Amino acid sequence: MTAASTLEPVASADALVHDAFATLKTGWEEAGGLSYAQRMDALSRLLDATRRWEGRIADAIDADFGARSRHETAMAEVFVLVAHIKYLQKHLKSWMKPSRRHVDMLFRPARNMVVYQPLGVVGVIAPWNYPFQLAMVPLASALAAGNRVLIKPSEIAPRTADVMTELVAELFSPRVVGVVTGGPEVGIAFSRLPFDHLFFTGSTGVGRHIMRAAAEHLVPVTLELGGKSPTIVHGDFPIAKAAERTAVGKLLNAGQTCIAPDYVLCPRDQVDAFVDAFSEVVRRCYPTLADNPDYTAIVNEAHYRRVAGYVAEAQAADVRTVEINPAGEALAPEARKLAPTLIIDPPDSLRVMQDEIFGPVLPIVPYDRLDDAIRYVNERPRPLALYYFDRDRERVRRVLHETVSGGVAVNDTMLHIAQDDMPFGGVGPSGMGAYHGREGFEALSHRKSVFRQARINTVGLLLPPYGSKVDRLLDFMIGRKKA
Repeated sequence: MTAASTLEPVASADALVHDAFATLKTGWEEAGGLSYAQRMDALSRLLDATRRWEGRIADAIDADFGARSRHETAMAEVFVLVAHIKYLQKHLKSWMKPSRRHVDMLFRPARNMVVYQPLGVVGVIAPWNYPFQLAMVPLASALAAGNRVLIKPSEIAPRTADVMTELVAELFSPRVVGVVTGGPEVGIAFSRLPFDHLFFTGSTGVGRHIMRAAAEHLVPVTLELGGKSPTIVHGDFPIAKAAERTAVGKLLNAGQTCIAPDYVLCPRDQVDAFVDAFSEVVRRCYPTLADNPDYTAIVNEAHYRRVAGYVAEAQAADVRTVEINPAGEALAPEARKLAPTLIIDPPDSLRVMQDEIFGPVLPIVPYDRLDDAIRYVNERPRPLALYYFDRDRERVRRVLHETVSGGVAVNDTMLHIAQDDMPFGGVGPSGMGAYHGREGFEALSHRKSVFRQARINTVGLLLPPYGSKVDRLLDFMIGRKKA
């Protein structure tokens, strides 16, 4: 089900999303949650379709970006989803089993358990930067938990949204999974629906609006947001290796990644060495930029102007900038490819130090002592990710203990998101809740506590009329001391 590409009246958007939601709600009311067999079948069909449609997915994303590396799409969109589904399939049966819980001696021989129950209809609002993966991974988690799902893809990636709409229609009944597309007016209507859970990936600012809208129906939310993820390089770590791993993480998808390194805290006496090593990595990995199929474009003109504006503002303020354009090419603005650019020691007043960058621009902030780097991170909003390069275990332990972030990678960047058995999510302004692995299954399940009384039990000992026997029993239960 799709909306027209032109802006429609809010009433039309409301009708669009309400019709799709009502279909899913009817499916839930008439058939309930998905059984184990239905969940496994849905995951298998999604896995098979992802492999079969890989070419179409890559073509659509490439068209939406103007130039998107097919290898990056294979790694960061297709592989991530394939690995996630295979992990869900491997563990789903054991996750669905009720978990036994401890019973206090006073209540034995009763039994306690937690039963994992589907929530109902789950909404997924997906972003544009990884438009397929960040819609389909939450979908897979929601299906694994037995839910029915309505997806709202980003209007900034309309061709990918059309492919997902077609794929979902081929695989699922609209009573199980639906897709609604359209602009902000559809997103607003979508966020106001009485879902049983709403999953949003996007900016912190929009996340606040999503949470306000969801509060009207007390809809629980998972918010996967972002922020400025720092990289701290210790002076004892090989600077060339730190620069390489930072550059690889930063330039994936041309920096349009929520956990991309957003700035580097580098020892003051090693800043020039870091800049040189980073530049060498760019020259080796991207010897050309303009027509290089491995180097991704900025998604649209508005984002291109925004990122280019960070560099222009720094240059206007006489801040040192290093553009890395290995072949010295003239990069046409209409092609929306920006050369990797380092901004050295920028003041905090620059927008590049306040906004999440989402582009191939990387500030380098010098520091003198590790205490200063930790303080710098802690004085700012809690980030979605933090990267620390050091081989000293005690200092690593200290950084992990003294900073707060959604996740951490030590001696690398971004790879923590690819670990299926670890939760992924933010903290504070970088997000709320987590998914991936078992945590995703549990986040989209109701954990129902069940107490099962035994045929022979001690409840009768506490019934009124109360007397000395109850007093003695309460003495024991509370641990009263005799005067």
